[in-house]
Amino acid sequence: MRILFLGAPGSGKGTQCKKLADILKLAHLSSGDLLREAVLLGTEAGKKAKDFMDKGQLVPDEVLIKMFKDKLSSKECANGFILDGFPRNIAQAKALDQLLTDLNQQLTSVIDLQIPDHLLTERITGRRICSNKSCNAVYHIRFSPPKADNVCDLCGAPLMQRSDDKEELVKSRLDIYHQLTEPLIDFYDEKLLLRTVDAQGKPDDIFADIMKTLKSTQKS
Repeated sequence: MRILFLGAPGSGKGTQCKKLADILKLAHLSSGDLLREAVLLGTEAGKKAKDFMDKGQLVPDEVLIKMFKDKLSSKECANGFILDGFPRNIAQAKALDQLLTDLNQQLTSVIDLQIPDHLLTERITGRRICSNKSCNAVYHIRFSPPKADNVCDLCGAPLMQRSDDKEELVKSRLDIYHQLTEPLIDFYDEKLLLRTVDAQGKPDDIFADIMKTLKSTQKS
């Protein structure tokens, strides 16, 4: 299976993709994870991306496309993959189409996680992540708080707020999503690949809906 997830920042793409990848034994390709890894390692792409990420802006297309081209061509993706956070605009979607054509592959399904902006803002600003990069556990100050304030339950490292999760950048991130990424809904709908899932409920309920949606897609 080759699955693409759409959804605004804070819609739960990362959580759902990781769980689905584990169950289906597929590679989970997250643009955020790939970029943060590049920034941490100080690669050329990471250095280019850092200034944009710190400002809550999108990373240039050519940087993302190169990263995903390398990954999609690897043995890791030979049996399928889950794309999380890429493509983010029509130009990237067309580049992805060409990459998959070159690999003699095509997407199986596109899952769009729908949730209102006011709930997204609450989710994003309350998110905290473990500062230990080998742990990278995720918490929420309201919905999934750690046992001790600002301390990771798993490894004891301090928690931190991502620079692009701060309130002053959230509106900018959502505005960018609506302007550049939301048109992908129609793009993939026209290809008869789009399936919509309500992302307002509990994570387990949302995941169950995703599984039902994928099963129905396989039968159709």
